Amino acid sequence: MSWNVFRSRPIKEWFKQQNAIYFDADEVDARNIEAFNKVKNVLENKYYEEVDFNDAFSGAIKGLSAGVNDPYTVYYTPEEMKSYLEGVSGNYVGIGVSVHMDENYLLTVADVFANSPAKEAGLLKNDKIVKVDNEDVTTIKDADLIVKKIKGIPDTKVRITIYRPSEGEYKDIELIRRVINISWISSEVLDNDIGYIHIKQFDDDIYRDFETHLNELMSKGIKGLVIDLRDNPGGSYYQVARIADRIVPKGLVVYTEDRNKNRNEQFSDDRELEIPLAILVNGYSASASEILAACVQDYNKGIIVGTKTFGKGLVQEIDINFTNGGGIKYTKARYFTPSGKSIHGEGVMPDVEVPLSEEFNTTSIEDIPHDKDNQLKAAIEEVMAVTKE
Repeated sequence: MSWNVFRSRPIKEWFKQQNAIYFDADEVDARNIEAFNKVKNVLENKYYEEVDFNDAFSGAIKGLSAGVNDPYTVYYTPEEMKSYLEGVSGNYVGIGVSVHMDENYLLTVADVFANSPAKEAGLLKNDKIVKVDNEDVTTIKDADLIVKKIKGIPDTKVRITIYRPSEGEYKDIELIRRVINISWISSEVLDNDIGYIHIKQFDDDIYRDFETHLNELMSKGIKGLVIDLRDNPGGSYYQVARIADRIVPKGLVVYTEDRNKNRNEQFSDDRELEIPLAILVNGYSASASEILAACVQDYNKGIIVGTKTFGKGLVQEIDINFTNGGGIKYTKARYFTPSGKSIHGEGVMPDVEVPLSEEFNTTSIEDIPHDKDNQLKAAIEEVMAVTKE
């Protein structure tokens, strides 16, 4: 048996039967179907002004996706989908921050990029963005939808209200949007011939860039390597699998599993990193960052240093084949480490736990002087201890 959402009233000429929405009787309580119809009839016949049911149905679709209680599953209207795809393609005009949703679904600044409007305006890591152009965004659970409101046209103004936990104060900040040019990876040789690679995010070209930086460091005779993934929110699943392939020995790197237990597995070849390695992580290291850290940890190929990671072990996919121009981002699968562990909701525990000095809790990683970065110092010590063995 199935329920027709619109079965309770005659079908008007403009509403053809093939447009009806059906749910199996064992999926939806009949009383909820009746409630849906009643709300529609009230709005159609008793609401104080005429209702645009295209807008109303768009809201209903959003409610359907929100009803699974997964912050990573969301329906995008045609306008939102267009903005989302522009962001993915690299057309980035904004204020220059990376963000994530905290445990209370507040949009939180994870990093402030150098030479950006946000940096110049004094935004800090851990600031909570609560309003955009005077609109309260604390009830929006999808980070992409809030980011869409912050992005815009170059040289236009955007006003945000932030809550700064470190000061217990709200601040209104006006910024001028501009094109943000970001280098996602950097490297250098530290004292004692220790190589250092800082990866801010795993974009679609990061493996190629990683290989270039690693080869350059190796040509300079480094004796050990520190890979810094602190504040790295993740990125491309396939790119991080390729980087892991370059580091660990031959074997399984990561696998995903969907609702039907179908597995997608990524493997490494027999080429591996031959020098001591430490990986730096923190509570903002998420998703792809956790894949790399967990893989290295499972193979005992390096030392993980820092604090427990974020704990996002879900894989999203985008379906844009909607005739109305909209689309849905939905969680397709869960990923697992080589040893079969799910990180979602758990995170990766470091081998050596080192909290960052409190004085740098609101400082971007790239702005912390190396000689005062206690987490980096600890990672270097771990690498050097292995080089002396």
